[in-house]
Amino acid sequence: MTQQDLLKLKPVLMALAVSLALTACAVGPDYVRPQMDEATMAPAVFKEGQNWKPAQPRDLMADGKWWEMFNDAQLNALVAQVDVSNQNLALAEANFRSAVALVQSSRSAYSPTLSASAGASRGRSGSAGSSTSSGTSSSSSGSSGGVRNSYTFSLTAAWEADIWGKVRRDVESSQASAQASAADLAGARLSAQAQVAQNYLQLRVLDAQQQLLDDTVQAYQRSLEVAQNQYNAGMVAKSDVIQAQTQLKSAQASALDNGVTRAQIEHAIALLVGKTPASFSLPRSPLTAVAPPVPQGVPSMLLERRPDVAAAERRVASANAKIGVAKAAYFPSLTLSASGGYQSSTFADWFTLPGRVWSLGPQLAQTIFDGGARQAATDQAIASYDGTVATYKQTVLTAFQEVEDNLAALRILEQEAAVQSEALQAARQAVTLVTNQYKAGTVSYVNVITAQATALSAELNSLNILNRRMAASVLLAKALGGGWDGHSLDDLGPLEQQSAERARGLKENAALR
Repeated sequence: MTQQDLLKLKPVLMALAVSLALTACAVGPDYVRPQMDEATMAPAVFKEGQNWKPAQPRDLMADGKWWEMFNDAQLNALVAQVDVSNQNLALAEANFRSAVALVQSSRSAYSPTLSASAGASRGRSGSAGSSTSSGTSSSSSGSSGGVRNSYTFSLTAAWEADIWGKVRRDVESSQASAQASAADLAGARLSAQAQVAQNYLQLRVLDAQQQLLDDTVQAYQRSLEVAQNQYNAGMVAKSDVIQAQTQLKSAQASALDNGVTRAQIEHAIALLVGKTPASFSLPRSPLTAVAPPVPQGVPSMLLERRPDVAAAERRVASANAKIGVAKAAYFPSLTLSASGGYQSSTFADWFTLPGRVWSLGPQLAQTIFDGGARQAATDQAIASYDGTVATYKQTVLTAFQEVEDNLAALRILEQEAAVQSEALQAARQAVTLVTNQYKAGTVSYVNVITAQATALSAELNSLNILNRRMAASVLLAKALGGGWDGHSLDDLGPLEQQSAERARGLKENAALR
């Protein structure tokens, strides 16, 4: 390239230098995490946690396997299957990988685009001596009668300088959206794990209830035999036998009805672990788990450890960046382009030095009038941001509520369980006393039925309280974010790699099926 050519390119080079200098600025507000006001700010302690005795946090949350606090090997095995086979989790993971791909798509705007084109044409114009041109190509006479050949080849490069930070804001928005999607994935995983744990523990309570009803049927069968013997001996009326039969059949019906609920819970667990109900079963087993203490931490930890809170906060950041994208539309865009190639009217001379063509230059574009479209887009972006802030604050408030709810449930249910235990002991003693009195002929069979019904009700209430305590323990662990750590969102690379590895595992698992 000659010195004269360099002088001609001087304005272009100056425009490039100016554009590079201006890329340090970015319009739109810089992101600041929304602050909770006095009414909604994180309290120093939980209201229901002041007298609570939590376990040591490192004992439970260090490896994230919060469900192991129930010390049930079957439960541990079921939760492990969630990460492999749960389809809702597979959907959330696919959404995350899609969001990561959008980040890469946004980043591609930093780089110039390079395109190539080649063409050959033959045509006729109105005058034999005229010439035609298209883009970087033109043609010279290749035959008589106005018929011409045209052979072209060109490379074109273009780059839009990110003077006002539109690309940077767009990348910032897509990164925050991908981080929100990663938190959604963690939330879907935590939700599925909690559902498995809650359903499994309820299943074991139903097994205990089934055992109780089976024992009750046997006890009522013995009571019927006593009433029958008393009637045969002429000591009681036929009504005592009928009442005993009625009581026995009612207990048998309750035992059968318990099986309906158990089957439905078992089917729900099968769905959560990605299996068909026909291929999944859990044999009856005694309940061995107890409601454990859960490390509660401090309220401010929820802002880091709850996946839904983290996802809501990242969506606020994404919406904030979109305001900058909308405002960048008010400013002119600068595009630098260059093209070069060859053109000829004969194929043999296509790629020869005389046929070389090139062009280089900047283009500045500015929208003068758009009928208020840019203002509307900016207003929409600001409104969307305000909406995400409100959603974030509501999510935080809901998180505090869920923790308080389950702390209160565990505290009150512990007290209720103690009182119910005393009531159960008294009911059992009453059954023994009244049964002996009936055998001695001092009371009617109505007294026996009443005492037995009271005892059965007390037994069922005790199991119901146990089920509610187990559920509250699971829900509290979920409300506290399980074993998830929000700092994992800082780097999307490892998250994307883990997601891709799990996706390959899902495909391999499907192939084995």
